Amino acid sequence: MHHHFSPLFNVSDMPRKTRISLGLLALSLLVFPFIAAQFGNSWVRIMDMVLLYIMMALGLNIVVGFAGLLDLGYIAFYALGAYMTALLASPQFAVVLASFVEHYPTLGNALVWLCGPEVTQHGLHLSIWLVVPLCAALAGFFGALLGAPTLKLRGDYLAVVTLGFGEIIRILIINLNAPINITDGPKGINMIDPVSVFGTSLAGEPGSNAMLDIAGLMMPSVNAYYFLFLFLCLLIIFVSVRLENSRLGRAFVAIREDEVAAKAMGINTRNIKLLAFALGASFGGVAGSMFASFQRFISPESFSLNESVAVLSMVVLGGMGHIPGVILGGVILAALPEILRHVVEPLQQQLFGQILIDAPELRQLLLGFSMVLIMLTRPAGLWPRPRHEDKLPSEAGQTEQPIDTVNTMLT
Repeated sequence: MHHHFSPLFNVSDMPRKTRISLGLLALSLLVFPFIAAQFGNSWVRIMDMVLLYIMMALGLNIVVGFAGLLDLGYIAFYALGAYMTALLASPQFAVVLASFVEHYPTLGNALVWLCGPEVTQHGLHLSIWLVVPLCAALAGFFGALLGAPTLKLRGDYLAVVTLGFGEIIRILIINLNAPINITDGPKGINMIDPVSVFGTSLAGEPGSNAMLDIAGLMMPSVNAYYFLFLFLCLLIIFVSVRLENSRLGRAFVAIREDEVAAKAMGINTRNIKLLAFALGASFGGVAGSMFASFQRFISPESFSLNESVAVLSMVVLGGMGHIPGVILGGVILAALPEILRHVVEPLQQQLFGQILIDAPELRQLLLGFSMVLIMLTRPAGLWPRPRHEDKLPSEAGQTEQPIDTVNTMLT
């Protein structure tokens, strides 16, 4: 089975060169946080967010890149993962119980009796190993739920429905604070438990300025999260690569290329589409769960339509359906604004002696401008899929001719 990456990652043709380049890449990824930490924690923090975006972009790539279903509400699954984590691993659950008791005393008291006094006081604090699969399952379920009514829709219609779904979830989150306070509304949820691996909390020892003690080595919290997110990213990349070359992956691509033909070939398009939505959504749920534990505070602003568009841009900009391309798109779109933030103002100061355009506006301008340029020059994305399925031009010309004559005869 050939993995068709670019020549840089072409395992089948040039194993030695590929192994060297992959080895170097792995090494640089492992060393990165230690080097970046010299310039302050913010760079590693930016990289942590980049890795979260890559997880989301790879999830969305299954829906948009493989199956060709344009999803504009993808951030909803990220939000579901984040809020599920907030409920299962923070004092928030105690608030939920209290508001149940206040408004529906019988049900509330029954719940309090079920949960016991500990939960009623401090809320739920489940282990992250339980929370993450639950988030993936919940997001996957909602993904399929979104997919079900949209099975007959295509293209722009599908985009509008998914966009609506994303907004519904966001507005629900804002308004689910009365009569029963589940999400604490626009205020957001605070004090979410950090991830802890084998009893070591990744937020660091209390009072140690967010440092962890791992086997005698001191490591900043952002670095610990970096390695956790990197591991999750590699896991999702592995799943995506295996999926791409599997029967299921080929079924996704068949639906993307021509749904009627796929159906005629005996592919159950309904189930496959639902599966694409559920699979992609579950990756989003995991990313959301990690985001909540990493930030330790979430509020509805993090889940606006802009975020959905940003993740979609990563997929389209990098190269739809091509895993290395999507990762590249994620890195560029998530890291570039942050890098520009540090470069834009000092550069203007040097060139003109004063700041002509404020950094935020200029950042948006440059980002928009670069995206327009890229789309004009590379419409298939920065690193598109190598097209193996295309025939030679001469063959294509011959096959099309009879069809045209048939059409003219019919008309």
